[in-house]
Amino acid sequence: MGQPNSYTRVRRATVLTAVAALSLGVSGCGILSGPAREIREINVSSSSLRDKTPLPSEYSCHGTKVSPPLRWSSDVLSRAKSIAIVVDDTSSSNPAVQWVVYNIDPRTTEIGEDAASDPPKEAGQAAVTSGKVGYEPPCDKEGSYRFSVYALSGRLKGTASASLPDVLKMIADQTIARGRLTAVHIE
Repeated sequence: MGQPNSYTRVRRATVLTAVAALSLGVSGCGILSGPAREIREINVSSSSLRDKTPLPSEYSCHGTKVSPPLRWSSDVLSRAKSIAIVVDDTSSSNPAVQWVVYNIDPRTTEIGEDAASDPPKEAGQAAVTSGKVGYEPPCDKEGSYRFSVYALSGRLKGTASASLPDVLKMIADQTIARGRLTAVHIE
């Protein structure tokens, strides 16, 4: 395999920057969002996924290509003004953001299978690494896929023209709680 072309290098750098922005912003380190703040925990579960187990192929490009069902709970949700979900692949071979859905009503505690094609009322979806809006099913069989749920202190504004890194930074800046399930590879 040859050297990655300049588009691939730029894409990889953009994705890594976006994922780093989200990770650092919600870690409480204060690098992106001022003074450190406590980030509370959200319990994330699914009827179809288990943490640190393979992603069922139906939720990948090798299957039906739909987003999996997710549910979440936390005592901090009563303080949230909105919820965001971010799915990303942090494998070093092909890092990518697979799905971003935001401005979910904070009273919502679950989404069903294929919620990307019928998102919760008033929720928005960002263009992901591939440029597609909605769920981009993972394809890298050896990837590590994080299904993260964020409770936010406000609703995201100005997202219509915002880039993926900007949307992820907005999520990071407003995160008050976070939880995730991680699929270690695709079945």
